[in-house]
Amino acid sequence: MKKIILISSATALLMAGSIAIAAPGGKGMRADTNNDDVVTKAEHSAAVEKRFAKMDVNGDGQLSKADRQAKKAERFAKMDANGDGGVSQAEMEAFRAERKAKRFSRADANGDGVLSQDEMKSMRGKRGGKGMRGKRSGRGMAMMKRADTNGDQMVSKAEFKTAAMARFDRVDANGDGQITKAERQAHRAERREKRGEQRNKRGG
Repeated sequence: MKKIILISSATALLMAGSIAIAAPGGKGMRADTNNDDVVTKAEHSAAVEKRFAKMDVNGDGQLSKADRQAKKAERFAKMDANGDGGVSQAEMEAFRAERKAKRFSRADANGDGVLSQDEMKSMRGKRGGKGMRGKRSGRGMAMMKRADTNGDQMVSKAEFKTAAMARFDRVDANGDGQITKAERQAHRAERREKRGEQRNKRGG
């Protein structure tokens, strides 16, 4: 069978990191460990630690090109089920089916095997379209560049945590050391408004 070699995006790993920096308490981080719809600074800090450890594939304490390459190799290995160095159409389809099943399971909040309208909306919101993924990629890269304060093309654990905790403080509008659902929603609304203003300026 014809083999298909897949090359994942070079920014995939950095995008994973941008979630931790951009969305304190977001679903992707699972920071709200007690499920009370409130993310404390301690919960967020713990989630940032876990996210960094997951991204730092080679365990050198830095997020760099080496980690991106290792992540791509890891992803390819998962697709290459029989380990023959190539990905067949059947292997690709099996990999996609497994990912779809996992997304369905995450969206099925009540575990009844059926997605409600709200659960479907949540699932679509997390996935986004191709255009949205491209926009997130651009924003994610910008965030990671800002995190790289010494400009060495790598993000250390200290830089990563500093950026993530600064983000937490911006979302924590009343400065009480915790982020409520209302604060997250208000922050998202503010960001949407700013992006709209920027688009209008560019259009003008």
